[in-house]
Amino acid sequence: MRALLALAVLVGSLAIALTVPVRLGLDLRGGTQIVLETRSTPTTDAGREATDRTLEVLRGRVDALGIAEPTLVRSGENRIIVELPGVQDPKEAADVLGRTAQLTVHAVLGTAENPGAATAPASPADPASARTLPDESGQPLRLADAGLTGQDVKGADARFDQQSGAGWHVTVDFTGSGSDRWADLTARAACYPAGDPQRRIAIVLDDKIISSPQVAASVSCGAGIAGGSTQITGSFDDTEARELALLISGGALPVPVDTVEQRTIGATLGDAAINAAAWAAVIGTCLTALFIIAVYRLMGFLATLALACYGLISYAALAALGATLTLPGLAGFVLAIGMAVDANVLVFERAREESAARGRSGTAGTRSALSAGFRGALSAIADSNITTLIAAALLFAFASGPVRGFGVTLGIGVLASMISALLITRVLAEYAVSRPAVFRRPRLTGIAGSGWVRDRLVRRDPSPMRRPRRWLAASGLVLVVAVAGILVRGLDFGIEFTGGRLIEYTTSTPVDPDRARAALTDAGFPRAVVQSSGDTALTVRAEHLTDAEAATVTETVGRLGGDTQKVRDELIGPTLGDELRRNALIALGLALGAQLIYLAVRFRWRFATAAVGALAHDALILVGAFAWLGKPVDGVFLAALLTVIGYSVNDSVVLFDRVRELIARDRTAALPRLTDRAILQTLPRTVNTGMGAALILTTLAVLADDTLTDFALALLIGLAVGTYSSVFTAAPLAIELHPGRNAPRRPAASGVPRARRQRERERERERS
Repeated sequence: MRALLALAVLVGSLAIALTVPVRLGLDLRGGTQIVLETRSTPTTDAGREATDRTLEVLRGRVDALGIAEPTLVRSGENRIIVELPGVQDPKEAADVLGRTAQLTVHAVLGTAENPGAATAPASPADPASARTLPDESGQPLRLADAGLTGQDVKGADARFDQQSGAGWHVTVDFTGSGSDRWADLTARAACYPAGDPQRRIAIVLDDKIISSPQVAASVSCGAGIAGGSTQITGSFDDTEARELALLISGGALPVPVDTVEQRTIGATLGDAAINAAAWAAVIGTCLTALFIIAVYRLMGFLATLALACYGLISYAALAALGATLTLPGLAGFVLAIGMAVDANVLVFERAREESAARGRSGTAGTRSALSAGFRGALSAIADSNITTLIAAALLFAFASGPVRGFGVTLGIGVLASMISALLITRVLAEYAVSRPAVFRRPRLTGIAGSGWVRDRLVRRDPSPMRRPRRWLAASGLVLVVAVAGILVRGLDFGIEFTGGRLIEYTTSTPVDPDRARAALTDAGFPRAVVQSSGDTALTVRAEHLTDAEAATVTETVGRLGGDTQKVRDELIGPTLGDELRRNALIALGLALGAQLIYLAVRFRWRFATAAVGALAHDALILVGAFAWLGKPVDGVFLAALLTVIGYSVNDSVVLFDRVRELIARDRTAALPRLTDRAILQTLPRTVNTGMGAALILTTLAVLADDTLTDFALALLIGLAVGTYSSVFTAAPLAIELHPGRNAPRRPAASGVPRARRQRERERERERS
């Protein structure tokens, strides 16, 4: 049954991978750039504040359109640059973004006598004023002042009415005060007879009546329509209904916007950087595969095949969901690859323990040890993956931008890794151990022995938790150094957080963006973002530049492109604006809180607190390390930090799962001693998993572009700190939070002579 299920998953994934392409983000492939300009009205000035509010409304519309990983940034005082990856119909996207979406609801005073009497509102700045507008059939209607506006709307949803066959419509839900106004408006309209124009209610969007239904005959005069919702009907198709619901839900723009230009742009990462990253990933994955095969032999080879299947399943899921793959998204896959390797290592190490404990060889012993390994590792794999999925789901639900993209790819990767380890690896491994060749050579499996790391630990039998407070003091000292780096050196925030300067050039000869990036790096601008547009247009985005530095940039571009003209030179705002950062922090806080609750339910609250404490310890140390090194804190670092947080929780969960298992076996032993045993039993898994991840990250750090080098460096620091903290921060903290378990529990000794109890203690010491 497992084999058939695994085959079905692989065949389905292969079919999707061959037929559905994955959308690449702006950093990997480029996309469409739309430049919008805000326009002042008689009541509102289109300055920086109004433009920033408009940008946030536009961000909500882009998210609702289903476009993943967009970039929105204010340019100058009143321009907004919107960059959209993989948009099929850029003109449609520009139309949706550019609509003001001023929604008003009016009572109808009657029809206009002159069919050509439709007029604009009395004041263009006040869409709620009385006016005459044509209805859906072209008949002019005289409208009263608006009874409701877009501020009274709580939400809107596009729905299809299958029962009545009316087709698509939009359901609008009003707020509490809006519900009262809607009931009052319909109550007054219901006092007119059926067929009278004044029994109608006009719903207006951007000075156009989109629906003007009559109040139903069942509604009596003075009663009105209760319930706080209404339907907008019309000859909508599904796309039109969804766009209308999107515009109503997203709210009106604070000021009108005009589309200034629209064009195709190149990737922010050059071809050389992408190729270098691809080669580094391939080489690192091959090194990891060789390491796993060297340690676990046949089982390692089968795990490598399962990891290849993991890559196929992840790619297919990404394509099927229409997600956009970007550099932060790749960070989620790096973590998921580590978790996929970790799941296999957990199973194989448990199988080695079972094999050593039973002392049997041959196919029966190997097969039973393998089955026991899958059973024993299941709880640790499930808990670590569920905590990560909780974080991924909350990041997707509440965050936006690159943080949301990280949540999507992380969730896909975790689910694919569980399928890879628990289904595909198991099918392959159980088939392999039942072969006659393996029966004659049980050590070929790699799980018949206990492994040299475990053998060495068993011989030495160390007790690292004998003095847990020393480890906590060491962790505290490292934290002090990290915090000192943040306070003394400060954080070097990248252009995503601080904004900067945008300069656009046209050149007489085409300029390769990779050459421009290299030249600007040599000129002292290693973080400049270079994008091409057409054959002879080039855009450079950098942190705040002085006029002298901007002149250096212009001179550098001019040496590459011949006759160079500066087309635009503007200050730009941050792509990770205040609201985006606030939503990301809220999502991260909710994710940590949900993980804490889950771990408290699955383990104990003290273990959960220790795991989250170690997580905070790892995050602070990573931030402090980047402060001391003077490395930029940008969107790439944010992705790395989220990856480290996920890895840290995963490591602590594996250790505490083993502690929980040992407590269930022996409830009288002291917690420090049980923790020592848990550390020694899980340390081989920690070493082997860490080595596998370190090989990939080291290859990225050495071979990849500067951007990915910082990303790999952050993950290497996080890997080292996370491995340390799970043993020497989380475990000691859990022990200190359990003061009653720091000494062995003994059975009651009432009625037993003191001398006899003393002799029993002496014999116990001799045996130990």
